[in-house]
Amino acid sequence: MPKVYTRRDWGADAPRRPPRVLDRPPDHIIVHHTASPNVSDTSRGHAFALSRQIQRFHMGTRGWDDIGEQLTISRGGYVMEGRAGTLRAIARNELVVGAQSLHHNRHTLGIENEGTYMKDEVPAKLWRSLVETCAWLCTAHNLDPATAIVGHRDYNATDCPGDVLYRRLPRLRREVARRIGSDTGPPEDDDDLDAEASRRSFLAQHRHRGRRHRR
Repeated sequence: MPKVYTRRDWGADAPRRPPRVLDRPPDHIIVHHTASPNVSDTSRGHAFALSRQIQRFHMGTRGWDDIGEQLTISRGGYVMEGRAGTLRAIARNELVVGAQSLHHNRHTLGIENEGTYMKDEVPAKLWRSLVETCAWLCTAHNLDPATAIVGHRDYNATDCPGDVLYRRLPRLRREVARRIGSDTGPPEDDDDLDAEASRRSFLAQHRHRGRRHRR
């Protein structure tokens, strides 16, 4: 399990309402990007400020009950609890309902990755934390990374998580699988496998295309 900083650590405001917790685990992990500037500050203090900024935006501008996603990873690789009750729910193999994927919040868990990855590369520290976090979640919820890890654009009409990070999802699935010991095939060297591979797991699910929006 990665080091996850709690809401108390980063100074979260109280949610407007208690979190809604389902007595079942998520079936997919959705990878997001924040679509915010690719800053050079990789400190823990910046990471905590990022979570506070996201919560203010989600609650103040969007009118949500709390921060939308369950987990946030900064460009410096710091992992932070998002929506209230997330860490307790993961420990109990349950799901806190977030607000991170239109029409798919009741069966998915979202990871918000700081930055914009339409053209820029993913920082190494963020990537390592994303792999470790996905491995922890797949183990906690008995998920197969080959089918469970998807991008936000697989569910909604959005650029999220950016073209570069989206093309990396096949590599993410492989690295997570090797970490948890579920990969029995030969390693792949191509980081930019056909993005269609990232959609195959999604095509088996109910597809919904909402109106176009950015995160």
